[in-house]
Amino acid sequence: MAEPLRNTEDGRQGVSEDAARLWADLVATARRTVADGLVVGTSGNVSARVGDLVLVTPSGVPYDRLTPADITGVDLGGRQVLGTLVPTSELPMHLAVYRTTDARAVVHTHAVHATAVSTLVPELPLVHYMAGALGGPVRVAPYATYGTDELAEHMLRALAGRSGCLLQNHGTITYGATLDQAFDRTAQLEWMCRLWLTASSVPGRTPSLLTEAQVTEAGERLKGYGQRR
Repeated sequence: MAEPLRNTEDGRQGVSEDAARLWADLVATARRTVADGLVVGTSGNVSARVGDLVLVTPSGVPYDRLTPADITGVDLGGRQVLGTLVPTSELPMHLAVYRTTDARAVVHTHAVHATAVSTLVPELPLVHYMAGALGGPVRVAPYATYGTDELAEHMLRALAGRSGCLLQNHGTITYGATLDQAFDRTAQLEWMCRLWLTASSVPGRTPSLLTEAQVTEAGERLKGYGQRR
């Protein structure tokens, strides 16, 4: 397992090369959420885990201003062990995911179409088979105030057996084995929500939906999708 921290020559605790590289990737991913219109301003947050260290975007700082010196990290108990910037207010959600799953990266956004869907239904209708890539029908976690343990608990229930969910009147959260995977799942979820809203807006027509069995079958096939290393 990579060492997230190391001791410098003068005995002070420093940042390992692995953690420094992961921080650079994390900041790049956070900037992608802005570039792709998944968040506005400083809304949303991104984290990644290396060992027992969780690197996380800080609260209220525009992503384009973050530098290597701004690295922010906590342990799995939430105690800050790296940096001086205050971690994201949504830290309870991120830590809840890491404590209960094998996640190595988490992306939380306020994507507009996904947030709109979260206000309309308790579960995203099965309008596309890519729901299988998230484990099945995407649930909506009931509303709770941001940054609270209550929200984290609602989220965990909605995530059971899934790698992503919607947060009512709030946004999305997805996780993965890498930052790229977590981001791609977020983008895919936003796309499915936009697809359903678009199809549902046609007057006098109702979108055809897939069955859970069809989505499950697609999910199994997607496990073998792409190039094998």
